Amino acid sequence: MRFRNPLPKPMPKFRAKSRRQFLSGASAAVAAAVALPTNAMQTPAGAPPGTPPAFGTAPPAGPEVSAATFAQAEKLVQVQMTPRERAEAAGSWRVSMAPLLERRTGPRKVELEATLAPYSRSDPSEFYSKTGPDRNRFIRSRPEPQGLPANEEDIAFAPVTQLSRWIEERKLKSQHLTEIYLNRLQKFNPKLRCAITLTRELALAQARRADEEIAAGHYRGPLHGIPWGAKDLLDTAGIPTTYGAEPFRNRIPRQNATVVNRLNDAGAVLVAKLSLGALALNDIWFGGQTMNPWLLEEGSSGSSAGPGAATAAGLAGFAIGSETGGSIVGPSMRCGVTGLRPTFGRVARTGAMTLCWSLDKLGPMARSVEDTMLVLAAMTGPDAGDASSVPSKLDYDASESIQGLRVGYFPGWMKESPATEVDRAALATVRKVGMRPVEVSIPDWPYDSLELILFAEAAAAFEDLALTHRLDQLKMQVPDAWPNIFRQSRFLSAVDFVQADRLRRKVALEMARVFSEVDLLLAPSLRDEMLTITNFTGHPSLTLRAGFIEVSQARSDWAPDPKHPLPTFNPPRRVPHGVTLIGRLFEEGTLGRAGLALERSFGVAAERPPGF
Repeated sequence: MRFRNPLPKPMPKFRAKSRRQFLSGASAAVAAAVALPTNAMQTPAGAPPGTPPAFGTAPPAGPEVSAATFAQAEKLVQVQMTPRERAEAAGSWRVSMAPLLERRTGPRKVELEATLAPYSRSDPSEFYSKTGPDRNRFIRSRPEPQGLPANEEDIAFAPVTQLSRWIEERKLKSQHLTEIYLNRLQKFNPKLRCAITLTRELALAQARRADEEIAAGHYRGPLHGIPWGAKDLLDTAGIPTTYGAEPFRNRIPRQNATVVNRLNDAGAVLVAKLSLGALALNDIWFGGQTMNPWLLEEGSSGSSAGPGAATAAGLAGFAIGSETGGSIVGPSMRCGVTGLRPTFGRVARTGAMTLCWSLDKLGPMARSVEDTMLVLAAMTGPDAGDASSVPSKLDYDASESIQGLRVGYFPGWMKESPATEVDRAALATVRKVGMRPVEVSIPDWPYDSLELILFAEAAAAFEDLALTHRLDQLKMQVPDAWPNIFRQSRFLSAVDFVQADRLRRKVALEMARVFSEVDLLLAPSLRDEMLTITNFTGHPSLTLRAGFIEVSQARSDWAPDPKHPLPTFNPPRRVPHGVTLIGRLFEEGTLGRAGLALERSFGVAAERPPGF
């Protein structure tokens, strides 16, 4: 999750109440009582037979509250009651609302297992008459044959599309390639802090097995023998999976995540568990900050910080990241790699850390567009452990024409920050390669209001950590880090949560209208509205390097801190810059074809960060 920190909005003014007003609105004294095992809605005591249960009839529970309590709480949710309304609410709170918290406060506490998803689930496909392709098809590109380089660095930076050809043709052994990446991880990890755990023994065993199978004629496909790194929120049996967070640094799962099993089945070789910002926020974990290989004075962005940095620095063939609100897009932009965020529900998340049940997505990060498609093909598919995962088809043919594809764009966004000349040039390239730019628009709604859903779900996912104060162990204890946000989120309104969910449906219907006019969208990658909208509507995105820009100051995912100013540069530093394509639900194949055409035209994907 990449948390965006908008400027605070002014709070409404509240009229001061006199002490007399507060006292006159206080509730009548209620005798203290210990909550008994009972329901919050009961049949009133002494009522005649046939009387139904009624609200406000439970034994009193919880601490005393007063009208003054409500007067203060009103400020948190920006509502205002009259003195009479406060008095009435306070007088009945302990027999009407407080008993509803028994699940958490007892005496009949109920443990909610980490694997337990909410009853309601997000289903983006309901807003479209047709969702995804009718067939499964995967046809790779056929580049000119290349000889194996003598230089190990050149091998390390080759894309999976090329590495897989060398392995298939037996020009390169998986064990040799694996040793190259393990050695590079050992060498460069102290500088980047992108790997939490190296899986050397497992990797070498998997590589030897891959070589034996290939030599025996059992070639599993384009990921066979390819070393990869997993964001350290994917469970790996017998290997620490830490979530990048101090309370979990000694956590060792018993089973693999579904995605790990699928990549094992494809013959891929796991070389490292890669860093993530603690509990999937930004780029600081218990081992420090993961740095950008292109500009070592700044973080690599997050929360898929390690996958972005390791892939950019040639420390693995590819990596698996995750996104809730920008965690694949952000590091892909910062580190200049290609990141594919799949349609919500396409890739099963069983065995992955939950941050937000209705938003989390797992996706590949690599050094070329087709690399991400190769990995997605191995990952895709539902699993019984993920209630939101669904069957889907993947139709990708690298040779199919992209002529005439309608690419929507927002004219105003292309003229203002965060768009750059690279973004504007990319729009011109759309036309150059034969696709057709089409102006689109969406209403000016408060899309950030949807974040209420994220904060509430995330606070629920890590409720125990907050209530037991283990959040205090996290390195980042600033206002825009999870500890403070999780605590604040306990005071979000449940009514506003439902209203935000209704707004989400309204936004999804609007996006269905947009995609009835175009085949895909091109947007500045870090445009806040589009990051928020498409994560909440479940649309897939593909972020790819489109050029380079110059920066005079290091960039950060964190809110500005005057006490710790970011480094400045004179002369400015040259860094990669990418654009993002957004596709219809389950139409990643179209994204891949369009992205491949743009990547070839941009001609910048092969450049490497200096010093690596």
